[in-house]
Amino acid sequence: MGLFRRNASKRAPEASEPASLPSDPPVAPAPAAAPATPERGPFDAAQVTVKGPRVDLGAIWLPVLPGLELRMEIDKKTQKVTGVSAQLGGSGLQVQAFAAPKTAGIWDEVRTEIAASVTKQGGTVDDVPGPFGRELLARIPATGPGGQAAVRPARFVGVDGPRWFLRGVLTGRAAVDEEAAKPLESVFANVVVVRDGNPRPPRDLLTLTLPDKGRAGEGPEGPQGAAPQEPSFDPLRRGPEITEIR
Repeated sequence: MGLFRRNASKRAPEASEPASLPSDPPVAPAPAAAPATPERGPFDAAQVTVKGPRVDLGAIWLPVLPGLELRMEIDKKTQKVTGVSAQLGGSGLQVQAFAAPKTAGIWDEVRTEIAASVTKQGGTVDDVPGPFGRELLARIPATGPGGQAAVRPARFVGVDGPRWFLRGVLTGRAAVDEEAAKPLESVFANVVVVRDGNPRPPRDLLTLTLPDKGRAGEGPEGPQGAAPQEPSFDPLRRGPEITEIR
């Protein structure tokens, strides 16, 4: 006990703790950043604040170019618009928007089905990279003006968005000529998809409407016409063509 007391008495005094410095004020968490708008579309409506030079077709806001002609595909039985076709200088672009699952896209699956359908008809398909990701270059059997066997080229492009899928089919010169395709590729890249909040099964066609006169994009440099026509929105059967005689 004595040793313990003696050692304790010889122990050097402990240094006093420094005075605590004032702490920095708490930093408020940064607000969540708004979703960035991608450089290249197609776009979701949530990513676009201004409609710009686009014609409002309901689920699709379609960009317009000088000389662009629009044709709405209408089902005669239901009188519903099933698609839109844009034609420019011997080239065509057909566009449709569909519902898609929240968790996964459907373009890979749809692309496989399109390739199988073309092949079944006796055509050929190449799955290649393109400006919108994987796309299909198809050569579809057709009938020439004189009834002879021919081939119609087509490019199938698709983009998966948030709960929607947008499909485009380039035909005519745009299917075989890169320069001819650029204006219609630009149209497709700047499409805005307006997905409503209603629950829909995957692949359900999103509702399109006829354009109203005077809407944005229908001025002097807007589309030359948006005439309704009977349903022909089957890219495997009809559409603007470049026919190659076999």
